Amino acid sequence: MINQGLSSLKAYIELLRPPLAPMDIAMPAASALLAVYVVEGTLPPLIPFIIAVFGAYCAITSSYVYNDCCDIDVDKVGMPSRPLPSAKLSKRQAQSWSIFLFLIALAAALYLNPESFVALVAATILASIYSAWAKRNTPFSWIFVGLSYGLVPFGVWLAMEPAGILKAGAGIHPASLILAAMICITDWGFTNCDASRDVEGDRKEGIPTTPATLGIPVTAKLVALFWLVGIALSITLGLVSGLGWIYLVAAIVSGGWLLWQNGDFVRHPTAKRGEEFFYQSANYRAWLFAALIIDVLFRATLL
Repeated sequence: MINQGLSSLKAYIELLRPPLAPMDIAMPAASALLAVYVVEGTLPPLIPFIIAVFGAYCAITSSYVYNDCCDIDVDKVGMPSRPLPSAKLSKRQAQSWSIFLFLIALAAALYLNPESFVALVAATILASIYSAWAKRNTPFSWIFVGLSYGLVPFGVWLAMEPAGILKAGAGIHPASLILAAMICITDWGFTNCDASRDVEGDRKEGIPTTPATLGIPVTAKLVALFWLVGIALSITLGLVSGLGWIYLVAAIVSGGWLLWQNGDFVRHPTAKRGEEFFYQSANYRAWLFAALIIDVLFRATLL
């Protein structure tokens, strides 16, 4: 009984995609710190900061779990050891887990700012459209998931610094829109790398993702375009936000490294290389946002 319980707990955790956790935590943490630093020149209160970061993490992982509930047939081909295709958890258990995570995110957003709640609802709707309909009906389903993920840092920003629409605030800062656009566009690249590693299962199930429809070579070049634009936006974000050399150097160096890796993906457009680049992209995001966090902490406390 104990072993079965531990196995179920491990499966629930696996649905959260732990390898992506550094990225999924660093991004909302950086967004919350940047929002208060840019608007007020200081650091956010600790409790609202923790609530915003945890709520965003639950929102992100809720969409992961729901996506797995919609992709059981595909994962049976490409990733049969995952919790749902391997029957470590039932679909109903996973759906309940997704709803629980979403309710935590919902409570956090409502507590902090109703504007953040609106952003969360919009992001959830877009992510649900991607998982339940778009992925199986159009090669351009990544548009929905990118828009959804781009709303996450924007929602976190609103949680810390309201725009003044539903709660008194300082207005929508240009940096918040640049941040949202950067995450949206880079997620188009990120999602297409993910689809590249699943191309065998998608083709078998007749799912028209971009790699399954246009091929991985074309997808790799499309991904390069998205990352090129996203990295340019990451540098623009630093300039508009008044960040210092720590962030800007990290954005340029890590961005150059990622483009070099993307070039290798273009030269070797295989499902395996797509999977490697998928995790390299996640690490890039984690490093970039870690640098942003360090830069904000340094400038807010020492300058």
